[in-house]
Amino acid sequence: MAGNALGRMRALGLAALWTFWALLTLTAPAAAQQATYIGEKACLGCHGQENLHFGDTLHAKLFRQNPRNEREQQVCEACHGPGSLHAKDKGNKTLIVGFTRQWGSPIEQQNGMCLACHQGGNRLHWPGSTHAGNQLSCADCHNPMDRVSLKGALVKPTINETCQNCHRQQRVEFNKRSHMPLPEGKMSCVDCHNPHGSTTRPLLKAESVNALCTSCHAEKRGPLLWEHAPVRESCLNCHQPHGSNHDKLLVSARPQLCQQCHSPSVGHPGQFYNASQTAAAAQLGGTASQRTIGRSCQNCHSQVHGSNHPAGARLQR
Repeated sequence: MAGNALGRMRALGLAALWTFWALLTLTAPAAAQQATYIGEKACLGCHGQENLHFGDTLHAKLFRQNPRNEREQQVCEACHGPGSLHAKDKGNKTLIVGFTRQWGSPIEQQNGMCLACHQGGNRLHWPGSTHAGNQLSCADCHNPMDRVSLKGALVKPTINETCQNCHRQQRVEFNKRSHMPLPEGKMSCVDCHNPHGSTTRPLLKAESVNALCTSCHAEKRGPLLWEHAPVRESCLNCHQPHGSNHDKLLVSARPQLCQQCHSPSVGHPGQFYNASQTAAAAQLGGTASQRTIGRSCQNCHSQVHGSNHPAGARLQR
């Protein structure tokens, strides 16, 4: 009896599964069921202007001259999908994949077409990344239909211009008095960030801020005999990553920066020094203090990132 009941339950489960599959088939979009490939020539019959720009791109040269598979042989339809229904009903935007915000194709569908070829590598962490979570499509940063940039098929001539198209605050910071040498062309945003995703929230190309900074500033890496606690914790405790109006990309001027933490009960006082001790006041007969002029605290505590000297407990040597 138990065996017969189990058999009936299995039969009912199979029947329900077939019914569900039939409903999916009946309600599937017509484009997915009937659209077929019509070839590049049929596309060029209407899209001649687009071809004038596309012909010089890397995608066009690869697809036309050295396709790796049957999909790339389709050229236009390799990315936009089969176009037979689109050719019959050009006003229906659901019949083909468009890569603009105005076209209205779902972001997941657009990115899925790109990731079908461009998956893995530095795009391994794209799912769940900050850019993916904010519903960015590949076409927001890349334009494979026109050779705007020398490499990367970007929407702007350079990587920095492409990033700053959205990141306006960082563009302002790079124009401050002290900044990373990005405006001078000595580095780009992708030297520190992976826009396609990483294991960190700000898309860093390292596991932590310090690991990223010390990949260039190796002399600050350590290990050191006498370490400076805020340096060990994070470089961002004292420095702005993009630009600052204070020296050395500092978050505030010295000695105020140091005195945010240091107010010792022994040794020299840690209170803020007044205007009569500045270099400007010295020209009027005042007495300049070495704790407020020049590099301020670093006039004496020169090894502010840490010291390997046996007598460097105060970071003085």
